Amino acid sequence: MNLVQLKNASILFGQPALIDSADLNIQSQERVCILGRNGSGKSTLLQVISGELKLDDGQRVVAGETVISRLPQDPPANTETRIFDYVAEGLGQSAALIKAYHEQANLIATDHSEQAMNKLQALQEQLDANNAWQLEQRIENVLTQLNLTADKLLSDLSGGWRRKAALARALVSQPDVLLLDEPTNHLDIEMVKWLEKTLMAFSGSLVFISHDRSFIRNLATRIVDIDRGQVTSYPVNYDKYLEQKAHDLEVEATHQKEFDKKLAKEEVWIRQGIKARRTRNEGRVRALKALREEYQARRKVLGSAVITGGEGQRSGKRVFELTNVSFAYEQQLILKDFNLLINRGDKLALIGPNGCGKSSLIKLLLGELEPDVGEVMRGVNLEVAYFDQHRSQLELDKPLIDVIADGKREVMVNGNPRHVISYLQDYLFSPERVNAPVSTLSGGEKNRLMLAKLMLKPSNLLILDEPTNDLDVETLELLESLLVEYQGTVLLVSHDREFIDNVVTSSLVFEGAGNINQFVGGYSDTLAWYAQQDAQHASSAKAKKQSAPASSVSTQAKHEPAPDAVKRDNSATQKKANKLSYNDRRELEQLPKQIERLESDIEAVQARINEADFFLQPSEKTQPVLDELQKHETALENAFERWEALEELKNNE
Repeated sequence: MNLVQLKNASILFGQPALIDSADLNIQSQERVCILGRNGSGKSTLLQVISGELKLDDGQRVVAGETVISRLPQDPPANTETRIFDYVAEGLGQSAALIKAYHEQANLIATDHSEQAMNKLQALQEQLDANNAWQLEQRIENVLTQLNLTADKLLSDLSGGWRRKAALARALVSQPDVLLLDEPTNHLDIEMVKWLEKTLMAFSGSLVFISHDRSFIRNLATRIVDIDRGQVTSYPVNYDKYLEQKAHDLEVEATHQKEFDKKLAKEEVWIRQGIKARRTRNEGRVRALKALREEYQARRKVLGSAVITGGEGQRSGKRVFELTNVSFAYEQQLILKDFNLLINRGDKLALIGPNGCGKSSLIKLLLGELEPDVGEVMRGVNLEVAYFDQHRSQLELDKPLIDVIADGKREVMVNGNPRHVISYLQDYLFSPERVNAPVSTLSGGEKNRLMLAKLMLKPSNLLILDEPTNDLDVETLELLESLLVEYQGTVLLVSHDREFIDNVVTSSLVFEGAGNINQFVGGYSDTLAWYAQQDAQHASSAKAKKQSAPASSVSTQAKHEPAPDAVKRDNSATQKKANKLSYNDRRELEQLPKQIERLESDIEAVQARINEADFFLQPSEKTQPVLDELQKHETALENAFERWEALEELKNNE
């Protein structure tokens, strides 16, 4: 069923059109991801779907009483508003009455006067008259579902939790269509995974904008691409979309090459001498005019940014070394007896929830904070370039050209002078926009400008705090390439799982209570290690549970033997139990290969299940695959238990 339809829809913010004669259908219970370059019109399209922005041309058709709710790109303002009141505003006209009742009910706890009670009763009667009691219950249910405290203030929340409150406000209206604009921004990895799980369970339709590739892969059932005003639907998962989009661009380039060849041939013909003009075909002249007009109207593919890092002098081999460092901040233990060595060329990710102390560790490394206990050694010749997720280095009222060149018209790029406009074009800012104030840029464009400013500075130590927010996929991949090839040291704070995996060589995972675990590899490697630990703990617990009844049974006998007989029996049994048989030894040698084979089988089956269209198949196709996974997992669990039991016997010999 089509819930929302756009027919021949156009949005004109000057020329050319931002959205040009687009057709789009949003069907029930689908999850649509909108992709496109920064500034292509993705957020504008969401506003059109929600009805907040009127079309300049075309139609917007909404089925029946379809409820549409939108989560904006930025988290709510850091105000003194209570979470209950903020969420209640998602119910529209009923919000004021519910907020007033909730506030008065809280006042009754301290004010027992007759006047206060009468006011509460009057509000109750209004709620009854408007049948609004169920709406208050709906607010409470959503707050419980998202683990939000009704009377807490927005100003007391981190950016991620304010984002969560905004989601509660969007969900409270029980929308048929939920629109999400960059929902993973400002969320840590665990909260992103929670959001994925919550949205997978959402019964309505989702339309979302995101540049988090893992998030898109896990959630989207269809991709809508916006490119030069054209809106194209790809009813496939993200990876297949990338293949089809690349093919479409190749086909377009081929057609344009043939078109350009034909146009050049006709231009040669029209410019022939007087003799040719006498025999000129007027129809051919009109056709040439049409070709010229089509060429002028062509919108070229937006190029990729050119990101060039300004590498400074070589730092010392040892960049940072922490020895037995402990540090607490505002009564929160950040580090406890922590040791760390960072060498030149290391690319290190800091992984953990918001507020766990990642920024504090960076400040300790840079000397902006001093440890409570222990020593921090800093290497020589460090030249630091710092990317701040809040973009505090950007002055919003200044034009782009002054932010980059500070009033000059040339900048130095790796020791060579370049005109500032030419340099800004590398970061996809056209000459017409260089004098626009920074405040007019989108979030992704501001991040591109931050990168342009950062990369001008020669450095051998890059510190990047959430550099991926709002960047389109093409720019993300270019930034990845730059960081991989960067010869200096990189400290990365990011919640983009795929970006971490593609860039870093090692990771620090903040586990809380001052504990930090160090890993070789990226986020996927840390996840695999924790999963293995959980599996081993579960296997050990199960083995202990199974061994307990067996031992108790062995001590029971139909006839109680004499004490000496018991001793002889127990001694013989213990001696026999503590010795491996020939078959046991052979089994122990073969078990590691068997476990490795089972893990490979599970990985292969899991890859099939993770395909976006897997659960769109009928159950007679999916259930055998799920049964196969269960079979392999059970076999692996049994193999681990047997291996641990035989290893224990071997160690006791």
